[in-house]
Amino acid sequence: MRKLTQEIKKKARTKIPRHEMPEQEPKDRIQNFDEVPFGFSLEDAQMEAIRCIDCKKPDCVEGCPVGIDIPGFLMQVADGEIAAAADTIREANFLPAVCGRVCPQDQQCEAVCIVGKKGDPVSIGALERFVADYERDNDLLKKPEIAPSTGKRIAVVGSGPAGLTAAAELVVRGHDVTVYEAFHRGGGVLVYGIPRFRLPMDIIDKDLEFLQSLGVKFEYNMVIGKVLSLDELLADGFDAVFLGTGAGLPKMLGVTGENLNGVYSANEYLTRIYLMDALEFPNAVTPLYQGKKVGVIGAGNTAMDVCRTAKRMGCDVTVYYRRSADEAPARTEELRHAREEFVDFKFLSNPVEFIGNDDYFVKQIKCEKMELSEPDDSGRRRPMGTGEYFIDDVDTVVFSLGCNVNPIIPTATPEIDTNQWGIVLVDEKTGMTSKEAIFAGGDLITGGSTVILAMGQAKDAAQGIHDYVMKK
Repeated sequence: MRKLTQEIKKKARTKIPRHEMPEQEPKDRIQNFDEVPFGFSLEDAQMEAIRCIDCKKPDCVEGCPVGIDIPGFLMQVADGEIAAAADTIREANFLPAVCGRVCPQDQQCEAVCIVGKKGDPVSIGALERFVADYERDNDLLKKPEIAPSTGKRIAVVGSGPAGLTAAAELVVRGHDVTVYEAFHRGGGVLVYGIPRFRLPMDIIDKDLEFLQSLGVKFEYNMVIGKVLSLDELLADGFDAVFLGTGAGLPKMLGVTGENLNGVYSANEYLTRIYLMDALEFPNAVTPLYQGKKVGVIGAGNTAMDVCRTAKRMGCDVTVYYRRSADEAPARTEELRHAREEFVDFKFLSNPVEFIGNDDYFVKQIKCEKMELSEPDDSGRRRPMGTGEYFIDDVDTVVFSLGCNVNPIIPTATPEIDTNQWGIVLVDEKTGMTSKEAIFAGGDLITGGSTVILAMGQAKDAAQGIHDYVMKK
């Protein structure tokens, strides 16, 4: 049988409409924590993949922080060669099932897709997810070739996307790798910061098991910077250390009432629910005070995770954001899902005070109505106060305004240079910090970004570590 890539000419491919993954109905999905999209069938995946015209200059590859050969794997999917497509993706990406679900493809690879210039871009993220799921469901995962042992020992601090990627890159180069994680299980922000309806736990666990099968060791309940210092790790025989501790220090507004009971940071709210199983209370031991009228401050991806989680906890939810919908930084898909799930949005609203009752529980939010100024030199329109205010009733508030970097290791290690915001400074090419043998990547060096960008930086740092230890 002729393959689709031979059967359908490039010009005809652009006329094929974009395929969207089937999803749970909104009224059903707000009653459960199951994954919202069901994923592509093989037939739909092939027809979506053939929309790629295999351009001579694939901007999508440059738009991918880890450099996946996107046209290559799409053509393999179109021809039904799914195992080969999985191999192609894994040459660059250790976490394809994760990235296919949570990465902002609409702002990266799909944003520069040539097909998208005149129509809808190819669904690259959904196809990456399809390939990864097909690989897992059909037991097609292959172990990469492991280089002979170098005799070098590398410590990786943090088991989020940066740490897991660094560990994978280093173990295949023949190094002895140990991952130190502060929590009682691996996965980092993938576990405590991303809801199960976006990223099921079994996907994370499969990746952790795969790393262990390659020889990576995990040490849990280890807060590096407290239990052990970096100097102690080096003295214990490690030749280099990779820091992937992320950005976990919440940002707040600094306004009256934000210390009232019922006011959370997104970190605490999501961590209690997804890492500590507060949604199962009292069957799980972690409680979570949860009212019925929740206000979420911010409109990024984490804010969407919070508001959609609160909806599943049975709450009426309103998102407050000081800019307009057009400036909301969340993924297009996440904003759509939130709206479909009956979340209310009050754009151009800036919280200025939280009002409590006699028992010091939050009961109201006071906001100033905003308007956008003319674009400045950066092209961004700034919100300006109008002097007009409104008050809404709330009994739970969750701040989702981003995070600063985790300060534990930089504070405990003054030799590591940071900038005025506490972001760790590294050599752009190697990822090495100002302290000999200490490397870093991910949110620790950006102040907060995406899973895939953290992975790209971890890959670069892993190469820097390999070059460093092999020259010692």
